[in-house]
Order: sequence, then C-alpha cells, then structure tokens
Amino acid sequence: IILKVGTAVVTRNDGRLALGRLGALCEQIKELNSQGYEIILVSSGAVGLGRQRLRYRRLVNSSFADLQKPQVELDGKACAAVGQNSLMALYDTLFSELDISSAQLLVTDSDFRDRDFRKQLNETVKSLLSLKVIPIFNENDAVSTRKAPYEDSSGIFWDNDSLAALLALELKADLLVLLSDVEGLYSGPPSDPKSKLIHTYVKEKHQGEITFGDKSRVGRGGMTAKVKAAVNAAYAGIPVVITSGSAPENIIRVLQGQKIGTLFHQDAHLWEPTKEVDTREMAVAARDSSRRLQALSSQERKKILLDIADALEANEKLITVENEADVAAAQQAGYEKSLISRLALKPGKIASLAKSIRVLANMEDPIGRVLKKTQLADGLILEKTSSPLGVLLIVFESRPDALVQIASLAIRSGNGLLLKGGKEAKRSNAILHKVITEAIPDIVGGKVIGLVTSRDEIPDLLKLDDVIDLVIPRGSNKLVSQIKSSTKIPVLGHADGICHVYVDKSANMDMAKRVVLDAKIDYPAACNAMETLLVHKDLVTNGALNELIVDLRIQGVTLYGGPRASLLMNIPQARSFHHEYNSMECTVEIVDNVAAAIDHIHHHGRHVIFFCRNLFVCNSMCRVLYDCFHEPMDMNCLLLFCSAHTDCIITEDQETAEIFLHQVDSAAVFHNASTRFCDGARFGLGAEVGISTSRIHARGPVGVEGLLTTRWILKGSGQVVDGDKGVIYTHKDIPINS
Repeated sequence: IILKVGTAVVTRNDGRLALGRLGALCEQIKELNSQGYEIILVSSGAVGLGRQRLRYRRLVNSSFADLQKPQVELDGKACAAVGQNSLMALYDTLFSELDISSAQLLVTDSDFRDRDFRKQLNETVKSLLSLKVIPIFNENDAVSTRKAPYEDSSGIFWDNDSLAALLALELKADLLVLLSDVEGLYSGPPSDPKSKLIHTYVKEKHQGEITFGDKSRVGRGGMTAKVKAAVNAAYAGIPVVITSGSAPENIIRVLQGQKIGTLFHQDAHLWEPTKEVDTREMAVAARDSSRRLQALSSQERKKILLDIADALEANEKLITVENEADVAAAQQAGYEKSLISRLALKPGKIASLAKSIRVLANMEDPIGRVLKKTQLADGLILEKTSSPLGVLLIVFESRPDALVQIASLAIRSGNGLLLKGGKEAKRSNAILHKVITEAIPDIVGGKVIGLVTSRDEIPDLLKLDDVIDLVIPRGSNKLVSQIKSSTKIPVLGHADGICHVYVDKSANMDMAKRVVLDAKIDYPAACNAMETLLVHKDLVTNGALNELIVDLRIQGVTLYGGPRASLLMNIPQARSFHHEYNSMECTVEIVDNVAAAIDHIHHHGRHVIFFCRNLFVCNSMCRVLYDCFHEPMDMNCLLLFCSAHTDCIITEDQETAEIFLHQVDSAAVFHNASTRFCDGARFGLGAEVGISTSRIHARGPVGVEGLLTTRWILKGSGQVVDGDKGVIYTHKDIPINS
C-alpha cells in the first residue's frame, strides 16, 4: 500500500507541523504494519517546513534596521534541504516511539529515466519491506533540476501525487491512498454547500461535471493534481482512494472497506448505480413539504395525526410481520438481548402508539402561538410567536417505535423530518414509514418525512447545515459523540446518562428501597436508569445501607464501590464514577451529607469528553509529542459536555430536599421519585424525540415545544423610524388575548 501525505495534512495553517495528524498517521501505519501490510509512505511538506524554519532563523538573526528593508524571498531549494532534514527527524522520532524503523529515499525526475535505477529501486524497497521498515519517499527538491519546486510541472512526475502514482505502478502496489485536507473529491469546491462528495469516480460520468476550486493552500497541486494522478494509476490497474488525512483511523477504515473518500478504479463504471440517492434533494423536499404543512389550518394538521393513528391500527398485522422478521434476523445474527428487546414491537405497542398520537393531536396547536405581546408605540404592536425549527435529522438505533413518536411530533410541530434508523430495524422502519407517509395528504406530500436507508448517506446529510436545522441522535454514547464531532449543524442530545439517587439519613427506607430498585431494574438499558447510588454515612451504622444492598443483589444487580464503600462493604472498586453501565450493574458510594452528595454529582455527573478528530494516539504518545517538540498540537478537537441528566434525593426532611432540588444542576431533579420518570410520555408531552442535557434550547425530555423556535411579528400603520424621531416609544406589555 502506498500512502501519500500532502503538505496540507503535514502542516497547520500557520505552516508549523501538525503533530497530532502525524502522530495519528504513524499509529495507523504501525497497526497496519503489525497486520502484515507493506506500507510505503510518500510525504510532502519539506519545502513548507523549511521555509517556516528559515524565516524564523532569519528573523532571529536580523537587526531592527534589517527588518526595515524589503525581505527577499527565500530560496526554495534551501528550504527543501532544511525542511527535509526536519521532516525526517520527526518521522524517525514518531516511528521509534512505536518501535518501527523508517528509511528515507529521495528521488528526482531524472532518476526514473535510468533503467538501472528503477531496477535498484525495486530491490531496495523490497528489501526494506521484508525487514518491516517503512520507506519514506519525497522528491529531492534541493538538487532537482526543476526551476522552482512549486511551479515547474514537467517531466515523468511533477509533484508528489504523480510521484506516488508512478511508484504505485513501478512497485506494482495493490492500493494507493492519497490523503488530503478534505474528505475526497467533490462535484465542486468543497466550501460550496451545493457540492457533493463523489464516492466512486467514473471517468465517463464525472470528467466534465467537476468544477475544481483553488489549488492547495500549500504544496503544488491540490485536488486537480490528485485526480490526475488517481486516474492515471487507476486506469493502469492500481485502485486509488482519495480521503481525508485529518479524520482519525481513515486509512484503516479504507482497508476495512468502509465507504469513505473517493474511489478510483478501472471497473468503477460497472459498479456505480445508475441513480444515486441525492441527500440534498431529500432534505430540500422535506423543507418544502414542511412549509406546506405549516400553511395548513390547525384542524387540518390535527386530522393528519388522527389519520396516521388510524392507519397504524389498520395495518397492525402487516407491521407485526415485518417486525417479527427483523427480530428473527437479529436473533440469528447474535445481537444482545437488550437490543432485541428494544427492537420488538410487543403486543399492544401499536395501540399504545396510536393512543399517544391521538393525545398529541388533541393538544393545543403549538404553531403560531403568541407568547408575548408588546405595544412599542401607539398603533405599533409587536408579537413574539412560536414557529417550527425547519428540518430535523433524527438518527436513532434499534427502536422502531421511536420512528412513530418522532414522526408524529414533527407533524404536530410543523417540521420537515429525515429519519435514519438502525439497520437491525430496516424492515420495521420501512413499513412504518410507508404507512405514515401514505396517510399524509398530497397537499403536503409524503416527502415531509424522508427515510434514509443507507448509513453511507449520513456524512453527506451532516454537511447540509444550510438545509437541516437540528440533528437529534438517539442511541449510544458513541453514536452521539460521533455525530457531535462530525457536523456544524446544532446537535440536541446527550452522550451519557449517569443518573444518581441519593438516600438521605432521614429517608423512609421502605420508600427508598422501592425507588432505588425501580430506578435500577425497571429498564437498566435506559438513559434514565440509576448508575450511582449515594447513601448518607449514618445509614451504614444503622444497617439501612446493608438492607438496600441485599435487595439489589437479590434482583441480580452487580455492585461496585467508590473508595469508601468498597472498603467498608468489601465489594470491588468501580473503575470510574463516570461510567454508564446500561445493565444490571451500579456503583455505590458513601457521603457525609447532602452537600457532599451534591458535590459528588457535580463532579462526576457532569464531565467533559475531549474528542479529537485527528489524533489517533495514546496518552503516552501525546506526552512524547509535546515533550519532544514543545508545540501545541493541531487537534481540531471538540469538547463534549455530557450527562447532568437526572438525579434524585430520597428524604423526609423538606429543607434538605429543597437544597438538593435547587442546587443540583441537572436537566431533571426529583424528590422521592424514581429517575425513570424522566420521559416525554410520562411528563405528558405526548411523545419525545429524545432527552437533551444541553443548556441551549431544550433541556430534559424534548416534546413538541423543544422542536419550536420563535419569530417576531410587527403590525403597524405606516410608522417610520426617522432617527427615532418618528414615534414615541411606550414599550408597554399588553394582554396576549387582546
């Protein structure tokens, strides 16, 4: 496998080395090397790195008078010589830390005119690969006969993209991967929202359609050079993938066969489907249909929901057959019991869903409600009104009933909707989507709810920040974190549900047992299930804690302890207070009082995940990188604030309860009630699209109101501002119904 790393991947925007990306690259090469792959690296970046270092050196050695003079541009060949030395020193350090050897091979265009050189090149590379050494190629710009490293594009190869393609042919590679600073080849400039990622390049189809943007911010070629090199190699029999060098594990994902980047292959025209699913068209259609939905009267929107409820009940047998097929396939595939339980539409579920939809239909119309009314001046009335968000993208796992809930909420709130369910519920989701959309009148159109059937479409959808207004992921911590890190669209959700129950010294212990058991065992996989049990220290001495522990164990709950509880109760110590079990397990810890319980919840119930899009290295490697180079790493990272979900106190002391309720900073805080009550249906919201732990927009279970925003409606009679002399402001609140 030949990997070509562009200058835009090797360096940051300021010209300095992107240590995070290089560390990630080396870790992937290490993993592939250990799996038996033979890796050859072609690395750009020497000229840019040398220029940055020489500019710094010239600045340090210059007097103030020197700096006033016009600065002469640095010699490109000198930059190449200095930069190549620095670049190879870095690769040597990184690979040495991973117990891998690397070798430098500098070549020039004229070398390949020599048949003996090409023969020796093959023998040398073959020898290095047999020793598991990573050959690192670069054009020897310092002694190349090119006039200027970035300008002369003549010869057998003219940049490192074409060098990589030439080496792929010369060394008979099985695969060429060109790493770029974008995700692949787009139909137009990647910055243009209308541009679409091309997953498979078909020369006959795409050659005349693509509009290239600017060349690379650094280096010689940019995407134009990559495509030219890729086409040459592909049509000579070497498969090529252009993909991002910034995304973590991208090289490994390519070799796993994942549909990322752009594939070039001589047989691509035989594989490409005749009609690609256009995610933008789907999103635009949902937006246009939602505007027609909003234009309907309240009674017309209500009737759509009632018709959907009737249609679900009328098609219950058909829905059940498709759902049973999904369940059987999941069982045969060996999925976990908890997933199969969520997947199954149990008897009575369709009737329950239909009932919830009817409840939702009979609620007050949420669209266009006047929330505030102000007289700005005589005859000038301002209204703040509720309004749909626009288009929602909901990504959910396993549960087909979620599709029904979300679709009904979208219609009630006047939003367009794109749905992507788990592959294990493919048949269930398809039939539910068909039944629901067929019940929507033609004046709106079934495209108001789009069903995304392929996982490969999600990355394209997440780029449509000009069409899609909100993403709501419902599923695992991993799913939520991945989506938050992959889009500019606002994301509503939570990445962890670490819920606490604190049993105070004044608690009614019979009540405490009921609440604690329900919070843990009613549905352990739910995000609102108890994960940590906090108990007042006095309950240890009076034996109440022991009774709680016995009851939990009788129900099959495996217990882990914090530092105090594990010592006193002789149970294994929990690996972390931040852990979400989603199973019949929980952590127990002893605290001194309600203040200590609140501190524990704030410290462990709300935490930060440091998610790095580029860095695929362990902590020790991070430290090595920093210690060696003392430079900030280009991590392109994201902080995910998680949990602060639902927390509960059990106590008979009202003053203690009030302290807990007012000081615990979570989306839902309960007194003497199970955390399992944190649910849209149980809150009377009719249904929920998910639970949000964000502090912006909706928080807690998100029903219809969480899918709305506001607009301002101003009604006047010809008033003008005229430098604020045209009116006399009153700013008087007036009754909404007036």
